[in-house]
Amino acid sequence: MRLTDITIRALPAPAKGQTKVSDDSLHGFGIRVSQGGTKTFFLQVGSDRRFMSLGRYPLISLQDARGEAKRLLAEFTLGRLRPQSLADAEAVRLFLADKAKSARPRTLADYTRHLHRHFSFKGQLKDVTHAQVAHRLERLKDVPSEHNHARTVAIIFFNWCMERRYITDNPVVGISPYERKRRSRILTDIELQRIWGACASDELPQYFRTIVRLLILLGQRETETAALNRAWIGKDTITLPSEITKNKQEHTFPIGERAREILAAQNDIGLLFPAKNCPQKPFCGFGKAKIALDKVCGVTGWTLHDLRRTFRTNLGKLGVAPHIAERFVNHISARTDMERTYDIYAYMPEMREAIDKWEGFLSTILATETAADSTQAA
Repeated sequence: MRLTDITIRALPAPAKGQTKVSDDSLHGFGIRVSQGGTKTFFLQVGSDRRFMSLGRYPLISLQDARGEAKRLLAEFTLGRLRPQSLADAEAVRLFLADKAKSARPRTLADYTRHLHRHFSFKGQLKDVTHAQVAHRLERLKDVPSEHNHARTVAIIFFNWCMERRYITDNPVVGISPYERKRRSRILTDIELQRIWGACASDELPQYFRTIVRLLILLGQRETETAALNRAWIGKDTITLPSEITKNKQEHTFPIGERAREILAAQNDIGLLFPAKNCPQKPFCGFGKAKIALDKVCGVTGWTLHDLRRTFRTNLGKLGVAPHIAERFVNHISARTDMERTYDIYAYMPEMREAIDKWEGFLSTILATETAADSTQAA
């Protein structure tokens, strides 16, 4: 129908849900009536025909709503969008509130840290320039990883703002990431011995020591291992839910005898490695604990993630087929789209054979260390 004040006032509230009434005189413009009787003007715009709310009737008049709808349609047609007036700090607050609904806690923490530390601009969001963003990122040039992470967060934030018409252009466009040298550190057998032995030291946090040994045994990521929950552990398997894996794919893998013994000694329910001051969250004090571990074991120039690379490399040395080794460390990118669609076999027996080989090899290394210690003591 053609909307008029008379027809709008006469629109009945639906028994449930909402009713949308389009205006015949202006394509995409209309009014939505809710179950409670609230009447809101809307406009459908863009190729995806998304809805934009223009305000409630009668707080905004039909004439004003139709005029705003015409202006917006003209701007979309001409490819120009007039940004809304919004302070940068308010945009950050809205962004974080929106991401809190779906982002993982660690991801949300990264967003919060980078935005507050590097992109806290005073004034209106629409006035933030490419030069300002480039200047902020230039200050991080001596720490390439921080530069690249901050740049990624900025891209996500400003794209989010563009989608909501807070800005017309992303000021990060044109700023390139720093190329990071690909790490290739593989720990030697002796280094693995020292690290494993150091994890018996009381100088290190108990949970951290256990996590490190599980990283050596299972080759999974440190954050995933730290987040282990008793409910995810079966008789001889672990299933990481999609909510915590990097690729958001559920990951089930077998565990060997050593790993089963370690896991059996942990909490009976809930998180196996809760944080010290927040038992609802997993252990997160890796920084200081890793420094202490280096002092105890004497191994330098390595990261916890190098244990994962060492695990994967040694599976290859032990004759484990590449596609089995990649499945074990949950590298979904190693599989083609065709394989992910048609090959739904879990390869559990093959992965179990692989972990048995690895634990056998590791037992030999540790036995050698024990024998050497006994000889030295004698």
